[in-house]
Amino acid sequence: MKIVIAPDSFKDSLSAEGVAQAIGRGLTEIWPQAHVVTCPMADGGEGTMEAIVAACQGEVRQQQVQGPLAEPVLASWGWLAESHTAIIEMAQASGLQLLSLAQRDACRSSTYGTGELIAAALDAGARRIILAIGGSATNDAGSGMLRALGLQLFDAHGQRLAEGGLALANLARLDASALDPRLAEVRLEVAADVDNPLCGGNGASAIFGPQKGASPEQVKALDQALGHFADHCARLLGEDVRDFPGCGAAGGMGFAAKAFMQATFRPGIEVVAELAGLEQAVHGADLVITGEGRFDAQTLRGKTPFGVARIAQRQGVPVVVIAGTLGEGYEQLYAHGIDAAFALTNGPMSLEQACAQAPELLQARARDIARLWRCARDCGLSDT
Repeated sequence: MKIVIAPDSFKDSLSAEGVAQAIGRGLTEIWPQAHVVTCPMADGGEGTMEAIVAACQGEVRQQQVQGPLAEPVLASWGWLAESHTAIIEMAQASGLQLLSLAQRDACRSSTYGTGELIAAALDAGARRIILAIGGSATNDAGSGMLRALGLQLFDAHGQRLAEGGLALANLARLDASALDPRLAEVRLEVAADVDNPLCGGNGASAIFGPQKGASPEQVKALDQALGHFADHCARLLGEDVRDFPGCGAAGGMGFAAKAFMQATFRPGIEVVAELAGLEQAVHGADLVITGEGRFDAQTLRGKTPFGVARIAQRQGVPVVVIAGTLGEGYEQLYAHGIDAAFALTNGPMSLEQACAQAPELLQARARDIARLWRCARDCGLSDT
């Protein structure tokens, strides 16, 4: 029997690799002879770099950069030497997890540190950069990232603009003469699952600004400031991409990546699955087990179990989900390649307890699934 284990991480608890290993231990208790293949996954958010590095036997490197509010941050990024590919996770340098709830400031937060990570990748000789942009704390249209790579922004008095999205309202001139020329030689892929434009009612500020600390008044001001920045970029570059699907991702980081680096956009789970060789791993499998912290209707929006199920469904392989919790609407996934879903906890338990006991709980659920599968087989209900 061949079983593929392809979960996402369980936030604040276990990495995708840790989840996969715990599930594997549970399965092999019942099926010691089973061929178990672990394939840690991610969907472009936190844990994407770690999952790709684990799947591809890559290297984790570290760089001290500027955090979202200019504080120093030691950020990790991934390096695949054979293909000269860098995996940069925006959350490492410019992420919400770096700030407390009280510190969130969509008006001042900057993507400068993400630009510093891109510069480090270029210094290493990167020919391809995968930029995972989930979990950002920023709403500056990627202007901070561009500053770190040489773009200069000035106000009407010839002074350099302050960091952050709101300051873009005072932009009077852009100077791209010092922009890193290596950007034209590298292939940039943005791993994102949203198709929002930069501005407007469905844009970066309106949709994502509030979760980053923006009030309704600040949302309006930020939307106007980002539009003003886009006006200047269009005049400089001769092309206006603000309405391109995905340019509103990560507070407008998608806009900067598209406008200045000709980035391509792909769903995060597709990028990770391709690099990890999930399609090949699933070939000939009898069962696929995936999972995430919360499994609900939002999973349909390109999250890991949905992406894994689509691949398994093409090969006719059943898929079981183990999740921290089963949320509202999770049953909708049964029409998209998921065959069964199980919650992690087996009784009343606090979130802190569940996180602390996650390895044991995952192992127990996997053991239960194996017993059920064996029972179905013994009863003639399964062909495997």
